[in-house]
Amino acid sequence: MEEMQLLDKVAVVTGGSRGIGRSIVLALSSQGADCAFTYVSSSDAAASLAAEVRALGRRALPVKLDARDYDGAKALIEDVKKEFGRFDLLVNNAGITRDRSLLAMSKEDWDAVIDTDLTGVFNTTRASIITFLKQKSGNIVNVSSVSGVHPMAGQVNYAAAKAGVIGFTKALAKEVAAYNVRVNAVAPGFIASDMTAQLGEKFREKALQMIPLGRFGAAEDVAAAVLFLLSDASGYITGQVLQMDGGLGM
Repeated sequence: MEEMQLLDKVAVVTGGSRGIGRSIVLALSSQGADCAFTYVSSSDAAASLAAEVRALGRRALPVKLDARDYDGAKALIEDVKKEFGRFDLLVNNAGITRDRSLLAMSKEDWDAVIDTDLTGVFNTTRASIITFLKQKSGNIVNVSSVSGVHPMAGQVNYAAAKAGVIGFTKALAKEVAAYNVRVNAVAPGFIASDMTAQLGEKFREKALQMIPLGRFGAAEDVAAAVLFLLSDASGYITGQVLQMDGGLGM
């Protein structure tokens, strides 16, 4: 039997109850990790996912937490260490969109996306970093977006936040490398999810024409990349952004 890549590691995944986050939690659990994950509103989905993790023989800790809550992020990490006795891996996945042209964008649209998608990454990482530096081990993967590299019109808030995540990733990777802590990012393109399901048929067709592979990705594709970056297989990789977009950003 193949050895599990993350056996007995403890992971925290933000925005873990649905879509890409859910696939990440299941991928990590299937490779031997115990998982705490956050959710905002879907308590049924969170309970269902926790049951799936336990069915894989791993421990699960669903935590209701808004990514914008700085003090809540600190409490989350303390709870994880108390519950599991250790903490090894952080995946910052929580994110939202409020797409519209800048002319039509309200201050609330801007704040909601920046505070969730960028400041949210700061909140959980800031809460985690002291543990990782003290133990001289830890691994962080931030979920950015192809929009942070090759933005589209109508997304200035989202593009700014996701580009910010990339800058955050690279700067932090330099800060903590000497402590054996790695920090990388993934930048998914169009992934079949609740988010892309909301796109109109015309837009979906146009998007497919722009993707050289001619299809949307699956949440499992992103989860596989995150798993690689969290495993020893990527032990000499830090400060990198792995684009998974079917060639969209070429």
